Amino acid sequence: MKIKLLLTAGLFAGLFAHAQQTPRRIPAKETTTTSQVTIKEEPKPTGNERALKVESAVITNHSINIDGKSVPYKATTGTLPVWDEDGKPIAGLFYTYYERTDVQNRDKRPLVISFNGGPGSASVWMHIAYTGPVVLNIDDEGYPVQPYGYKENPYSILDVADIVYIDPVNTGYSRAVNKDIPTNKFFGVRADIKYLAEWINTFVTRNNRWASPKFLIGESYGTTRVSGLALELQNSQWMYLNGVVLVSPTELGIERGGPVDAALRLPYFAATAWYHKALPADLQSKDLTAMLPEVESFTINEVIPAISQGGMLSADKKKAIAAKMARYSGISEKVFLDYNLDVPTNFFWKELLRDKGFTVGRLDSRYKGIDKMTAGDGPDYNAELTSWLHSFTPAINMYIRNELNYKTDLKYNMFGSVYPWDNSGNKTGDNLRQAMAQNPYLHLLVQSGYYDGACDYFNAKYSMWQLDAAGKLQDRMSWEGYRSGHMMYLRKEDLKNSNNHIRDFIKKALPKAGEAAKF
Repeated sequence: MKIKLLLTAGLFAGLFAHAQQTPRRIPAKETTTTSQVTIKEEPKPTGNERALKVESAVITNHSINIDGKSVPYKATTGTLPVWDEDGKPIAGLFYTYYERTDVQNRDKRPLVISFNGGPGSASVWMHIAYTGPVVLNIDDEGYPVQPYGYKENPYSILDVADIVYIDPVNTGYSRAVNKDIPTNKFFGVRADIKYLAEWINTFVTRNNRWASPKFLIGESYGTTRVSGLALELQNSQWMYLNGVVLVSPTELGIERGGPVDAALRLPYFAATAWYHKALPADLQSKDLTAMLPEVESFTINEVIPAISQGGMLSADKKKAIAAKMARYSGISEKVFLDYNLDVPTNFFWKELLRDKGFTVGRLDSRYKGIDKMTAGDGPDYNAELTSWLHSFTPAINMYIRNELNYKTDLKYNMFGSVYPWDNSGNKTGDNLRQAMAQNPYLHLLVQSGYYDGACDYFNAKYSMWQLDAAGKLQDRMSWEGYRSGHMMYLRKEDLKNSNNHIRDFIKKALPKAGEAAKF
């Protein structure tokens, strides 16, 4: 499977800031958290400038109710430098760090290090819609509503772990110190992993978190990032993790070309067709998770062998396979025959609801779009992404400035330019396998939405199978599926369930007192 990276083109140095003011109260916002502010900044601060400081910090104090219990916490919002080989800052990374403040022993407190993807995407998505203390003002299925804003997240994992959300260079407020810094220091699979591992070392050292159990969580391209970081942190920073969470994972550099790539899409097609009630009555009458195993078995046992035969496959057998693929996908047998059983996902998004005048979304096929013409081989736009930007962009700008009190005139890049991106040397899936083999403490959780067409759920399962081809790591690996798309947490029911799964995963991955890291 070739995952198309979510890259959006666009416009995508400083002084230290450490003077401290007396704490003061700020008015209540749309969130129900209470806030007290301590600001570290230069004398005569204005916050109204377009040059981001390489190092800065603003501290606010809050509380949140999680599962009926009050959780007090401190939020540190600011920047820390990326260093070059000579110890000079070459970039400032923007981050938001949440710490529970009623913890007696910080050494035992888990730390979750959170990245999103793109690779040119900010950490905004999981920050204000998934694991953090606030969530978007959206409806229960994830669609935008006005007035824009945010509210308390009663399902946040902040009760069991501290969290830091990190924006890589050119995302969020993060920038290189000047235009003369070579972009290949940041923009590539291996470069990205290397500099972020160094930055995490700085962050962990500055915040005295070396003793804490540590977890990485990444979404979309962020799964490529954190899979590589698991080994890089181990081998180059001597920092050992307790867990990695992959949310809507990419292919992780695991080969799946040709027949495998073509076949593995079918279970996603089936899930999407089921959602839109496009399947035959006998399949439609079954629950989603009762129907999908049948499709998965057919995919592995019949579709992959059939496509592998190519021109050697008899016409009758090819027609029979196409008919069954049509039955499970909601599109016609002729389409599968015309594409030699290899129907592109782009065409599927256009074709499934073509007769009803709609397309379906790439990252979440529950979303419908309207194209200029019914004809064509693919949608005019990603219906789900424009919907998400609709609700996320106002909220993150309001939240950082008004609630976390971080002031700047820099544009917050939801997506920033990271071109050209060097994709060579992507062995991140095997990196993760090696990190798990070397570190008996390290556990893996994979989370997928059934309606995600960019990083689909069955490819995520396939990655897990190939990541542990020897079957020796199964007791430390788990997978969870949700009835939504790429950002499954936008759906309220899945927000609750997926956070609970992470919460349980963290608790399970913590070793018992005195339990040594050995096989």
